[in-house]
Amino acid sequence: MQSPTVAYIPIGRKTFDLEAGELYRKQSSNWLRNNYQVVYEPEEILTSVEDLEKFLKTLTDKHIDSVIYQSVTFADGEFIAKVIQYRKEPVVVWSVREPSVGGRLRLNSLTGGNSTSNVLMHHRHPFMFVLGNPDEKQLHKQLSRQIRVNTLVQKLKQLKIGVIGEHPPGFFFSDTDEELLYKKLGVSVQKMDLLEAFKKSVELPEEEWAEAIDRAEKQVIGLNRSDETVRKFAQFSTYVKKYIEKEDITALAVRCWPEFFNELGAAACSTLSQFTEDGVVSSCESDIHGAVSMFILQELSDGRAPYLGDLVHVNELNNSVVFWHCGAGAYSLASPSTGAQSGVHPNRKMGFTMDFGLKAGEVTIFRLGYTPDGYRLLIMRGEALDVPQPFSGTSVEVKLNGNVSETVSDLMESGYEPHYAVVYADVADDLKQLGKQLNIPTEVYA
Repeated sequence: MQSPTVAYIPIGRKTFDLEAGELYRKQSSNWLRNNYQVVYEPEEILTSVEDLEKFLKTLTDKHIDSVIYQSVTFADGEFIAKVIQYRKEPVVVWSVREPSVGGRLRLNSLTGGNSTSNVLMHHRHPFMFVLGNPDEKQLHKQLSRQIRVNTLVQKLKQLKIGVIGEHPPGFFFSDTDEELLYKKLGVSVQKMDLLEAFKKSVELPEEEWAEAIDRAEKQVIGLNRSDETVRKFAQFSTYVKKYIEKEDITALAVRCWPEFFNELGAAACSTLSQFTEDGVVSSCESDIHGAVSMFILQELSDGRAPYLGDLVHVNELNNSVVFWHCGAGAYSLASPSTGAQSGVHPNRKMGFTMDFGLKAGEVTIFRLGYTPDGYRLLIMRGEALDVPQPFSGTSVEVKLNGNVSETVSDLMESGYEPHYAVVYADVADDLKQLGKQLNIPTEVYA
């Protein structure tokens, strides 16, 4: 994953102890440069609004994910007001601790951070506050999390979802208000005609699509190269790959039934599985918010493949639930005991699909949802269990932290969408911070 780009802006006033402040600046700069490849920063503490503006002008054409605004000493609101005049990115307001207690207040950094936060609040500019010295591990953790979240916020503004076919009848939750989605998250939608894609894909010459079978064969056990549905998978995925490269698509939401079975004569599951494995998250049933949820989990987990499934079963004895879908799942999610097995759709009996239980491990469950009042986030922690494959298709049994019966009842009564995104990482705290950053109500099941 591409390293975040950071602008580090240390601010101070000459009426305070700049010698002590300079030590903090150097330590802060060193930590940032040791952890991020691109850090834009001045050579010293900026002590006037005029010097600040000169520095900001050097950043005019630079891509920046996070602005780290450090109140090395107290400084009034003019400084941060000037920053947000030039930069629209989220701001991390950083105050350091007083170097000594007793006698003169040498830095008054905390009040500087307080003043800065007040200005940002009034301007409705996204920000978060951290307190600590540059050698504190807890501060490192907070800064790293916020920079990850800020980087994700910027990536969402560049996210373009390829929607291939409208959602199936009655799957209202798969749809979106495109204008609101763009306004709230910056995500745009690019639509593609499904039947036209079928027609064009089967016209591709074999030399173009044979490589897709070679690619799948490396990770899918039991793949039959001569199967007609495998050939159609290769043709369709190759055609879509050209489309996403041409249109700069970074996620997919695909109408997977009934046309795939009735018109193409193959299941969509394999196409979705391979794209997700290769980093282009892909949701079935044209679930647009599901694709966004998968993208968010992928970005916060350093590129790990997410899974999207229905909540289909409750096991009170294990305090667990099962997430399942017909046969879509990134190859790398398969249990090591079986590997990624090929199969047929459990209902339509048509290939080719994935047929495996997912691996065990710590997981985060997530959904970007929508209500009549606007967006909301759902966050749950859990543990994927090492158990036999619960159902044919792809599925995983997850032990929840909270009481499973109460949690499931709450989810139903709250009217959450039936598709849940799952990733093998604990990114719950990052997601909570994302909710704050985007000003989206967030419900967390510990």
